[in-house]
Amino acid sequence: MTASDMDKARKAGLHPRNRFNTRYDFPQLMACSPALGAFVKPNAHGDDSIDYADPLAVKALNAALLRQAYGVEHWDIPPGYLCPPIPGRSDYIHHLADLIGMQRGAAVRVLDIGTGANCIYPLIGASEYGWSFVGAEVDAAAWRWAQKIVSTNPAVKGLIECRLQKSAPHCFRGIIQPGEHFDLTMCNPPFHGSAAEAAEGTQRKLRNLGGKKSGLNFGGKANELWCEGGELGFIRRMIEESAEFAAQCGWFTTLVSKSEHVGPLEKTLRKVKAAEVKVIDMAQGQKKSRVLAWRF
Repeated sequence: MTASDMDKARKAGLHPRNRFNTRYDFPQLMACSPALGAFVKPNAHGDDSIDYADPLAVKALNAALLRQAYGVEHWDIPPGYLCPPIPGRSDYIHHLADLIGMQRGAAVRVLDIGTGANCIYPLIGASEYGWSFVGAEVDAAAWRWAQKIVSTNPAVKGLIECRLQKSAPHCFRGIIQPGEHFDLTMCNPPFHGSAAEAAEGTQRKLRNLGGKKSGLNFGGKANELWCEGGELGFIRRMIEESAEFAAQCGWFTTLVSKSEHVGPLEKTLRKVKAAEVKVIDMAQGQKKSRVLAWRF
């Protein structure tokens, strides 16, 4: 798929409230964030675009989008960490807003499991809906970086708290405190089951973009890209653990990339006696995903 095709396909299927439903206005983005200008050039169709296989270009685009759409003045990630696509991350937030009846304001509390060095979901959710967030992260370096991002953006500083998860196998234990309540939890779980599988996934992305570079050009540390049991194993463990915190959370949610995982996960949810389960379809161009939501 060419960069121009990506520009067009990216809009298909996005949530109606998504701020990125129209083509990127690169002149406006460059005016807002001049650093992006070094990466913008005409594509094969003569339209302004970037090389989506270039991690520095994607990072500069992200910073510009966050500044223009959400007023996030200072955003960066350290080398090697996951650089998320902003439109798709925004979509998850908008679907969560639908799930709780479009409630706004700091009284809505959200727990983001695996917030990452990019801290992307709290930044978008706090900016878009005024929600208050706890971002949990197991990687100490990523946790410190996320704290740095929050501290340098006064508009959301009072709405986001980053907590270090000291026990890698757990999602909620050690993070949710006694007497604490969250309206929503969210998670973008590791997709792959091994480092080799993650590396092949990256190479496949590059081939699709026509790139010839090697390595993790899209970024991502081990805990961001893979874990034992892959996506299915991770979410199963999350579901089982969520039952312990049934009284402290409204909706538990997670992204599920592989459609074939939905059936087995619904079986696990029946096992833990979830009272209500929803599967919310999402699309970003040709990429299909879904949000799995449950409550007790």
